[in-house]
Amino acid sequence: MIAEKTGIHRDSIYNKSNFFQDYIDRCSMNIEEEISESSRIITSDDVFDYMLNIRNLNEGIDLKREELFEEYLKAKYSHFQLRSMADYDQLKKVNNSRRKTQSRYVRGELMNNVREYSNGESAFLYFTEKIGENGLFLLDEPENSLSPKRQIELVKFLEDSARFFGCQLIISTHSPFILAMRGARIYNLDENPVAIRRGQSLRMCGPIMIFSKS
Repeated sequence: MIAEKTGIHRDSIYNKSNFFQDYIDRCSMNIEEEISESSRIITSDDVFDYMLNIRNLNEGIDLKREELFEEYLKAKYSHFQLRSMADYDQLKKVNNSRRKTQSRYVRGELMNNVREYSNGESAFLYFTEKIGENGLFLLDEPENSLSPKRQIELVKFLEDSARFFGCQLIISTHSPFILAMRGARIYNLDENPVAIRRGQSLRMCGPIMIFSKS
């Protein structure tokens, strides 16, 4: 609802009822400063779609690799003769295949395989790429797909983003690692009325709001 009311960018579509927009229209907010165009909401669907795209890219790379294996063998053991300048590219492939091993030939023709990143690494990379300077960022359960080690790394990145780069963060989470963020204002939604607590003390930190529900 905050993302919709503020009009910040979102990648993934989301489900909403017939009365959702009516409810948003009746909500009000006070904005002290203009919201940066770099602002966005990041949901689990965004991260999942990103990892799915990487998987599809890997599958395409695997297919291309097999084609290059066949191309290497065909070029290396062919009896090729240059008849015109139109054959020059094929001649380069033949000479290239005869100078290199199969693996070196394929690596030289193929982009780096992005499978070097695990799902957790890819998810963490997504956050570091999408969160820029001086923006409002809404994070919906960012701990999904992240190991405890990656969650701790994400916490450090988010703290630095708020402290040094003027970011405002509003986070919905179940993660105890994220709930321990320094300088955060934590709203415990399991209590009625909602209890407000502070994260670890920090002399100077940008505004971080965390909504917690067990």
